[in-house]
Amino acid sequence: MKINKLNSIILLGLVAIISILVAQLLWTKEAFTLEQKKLSQKANIALLEVARKLYEGKDHESSCQNPVQKISNDYYIVNIQNAFEPDILEFYLRSEFKKMNITTDFEYAVYNCQSDEMVYGKYISFSEKEKEKKTVSFPKHKNLVYYFAIRFPNETTYLFSSMRFWFILSIALILILLIYVYSIFTLLQQKKYSELQRDFINNMTHEFKTPLSSILIASKYLSEQNPIKDDKKLHTYTNIIINQSHKLNNHIEKILNVAKSDSAPLALKKEMILIVPIIEEVIENIQLKYPDATIKIETLSHDYKIEIDVFHFTNLVYNLLDNAVKYCNEKPEITIAISSENNVLKLAFIDNGIGILPKNLSFIFDKFYRAQNEKSNEVNGFGLGLYYVKEICNLHNWKIKVENNLANGITITLSIPHKK
Repeated sequence: MKINKLNSIILLGLVAIISILVAQLLWTKEAFTLEQKKLSQKANIALLEVARKLYEGKDHESSCQNPVQKISNDYYIVNIQNAFEPDILEFYLRSEFKKMNITTDFEYAVYNCQSDEMVYGKYISFSEKEKEKKTVSFPKHKNLVYYFAIRFPNETTYLFSSMRFWFILSIALILILLIYVYSIFTLLQQKKYSELQRDFINNMTHEFKTPLSSILIASKYLSEQNPIKDDKKLHTYTNIIINQSHKLNNHIEKILNVAKSDSAPLALKKEMILIVPIIEEVIENIQLKYPDATIKIETLSHDYKIEIDVFHFTNLVYNLLDNAVKYCNEKPEITIAISSENNVLKLAFIDNGIGILPKNLSFIFDKFYRAQNEKSNEVNGFGLGLYYVKEICNLHNWKIKVENNLANGITITLSIPHKK
C-alpha cells in the first residue's frame, strides 16, 4: 500500500513538472509569436513613415492607401509610385528604424524600371562584426514600377535575443525536471538497497534466534542438574553461557526493533499512567543485572502521570540505565531527577560515568554510532540503544538532550509535555 502511495506521489510530481514545462514552452511559443507581430507592426509603421517622407515636396499625393506589403515574415515591399534617390531612402530607413527601436540588421533594394531589375542593394549592419559587404539579391514584383524592398535576414535571431528571459526560464525548468528525475531514480535505488538491507537483517536475526533459543533451553536444563550444581566451575560456565546468550538475544531484539522502525513507524499503544512505579520496576530489573549499581529517584511527587506506550517507555529507561552503568569506571551511581515546570515534565538521568567528548555529543543518537573511548573495547554493542531511545522520543513528540556534567558523567534529559 505504501509502495503504491509512493509511486503515485512520484508519478504526480513528474506529471506536474512536465505539465509546467509544456505550459512554459507553449507560453514561450506564444511570446515568440507576439514578438514577431510586434516587430512586424513596428516595421510597417516605420516603412509607412519612410514612404510619406519620400512624398514630401512632391506636387501630388500617393494614390496608394497602404503602400507597404508584407510578403513574408522578414520581407516587405513598399510601393512609392514616384522616383526617389537610394541615398535618401537609406537615410530615411536608418532614422525611422532607429525611432522604432528596430536594431536588427536589414538589407534593401530598389527597382530600376530601365533594366527591369532590382539593381541597387545594400546590407545595413548594426554589428561591428558584420561590416563587410554582402551580396543582396531580391526578386522582382509585377505591376510595380517605383518601389523598394526590405528584408530582415536575422529576424529569428533578433527575436530570440529579445526573449532571453523566457528561454532561461524554460532551460531552468528543464534542468529542474532532469534533477527531479535523477533524484527519483536515486531515491528508488536507495529504497531498493534499504529494503535489501532490511530483509537481510530480518532473515539473519531470525536465523540467529532459532539456535539461540535451543542454546538457552539446553543451558537452563543443564544448570538445574545436580552434577552441574555440585561442580562450582561447571555451574559458573553454565551461567556464563546463559548470561551471554541473553545478552546476544537482547542485541538481536534491538536490531529487529530498528529494522522494524525503518520499514514502518512503530505503533504506539499510549495510555495515561503513573511513571514513577514503572521506573522503579525498571530499576529493580537493571539491579538484578548490575547488583553493585546504585540507582535512586529524586522527585517531589510520585503522582506524575503522562500518556505513554508502557512497553517502549520501559525499554527506553532500561537502555539509558544500562548505558550509564556500562560506561562507568567507578561504582555506578545514577540519579533519576523528575521535576515539572511550565507543563513540561523533565526526566534527567544523571550518571558518574566517563562522559563524552564535546565534539561527539551530537552524534550519540545516530544509528550504529559508538563513540571511541576507554570503554569502547570492553563494552559490546551495535550502537543502537540510544538510537532506539531517540526514535521513541520522536514518536512521543518529546525532546531529548545530552550534556556533560561539571565533575564527571553525563546527563540525558527528556522533556515531556503534560497537563497537571
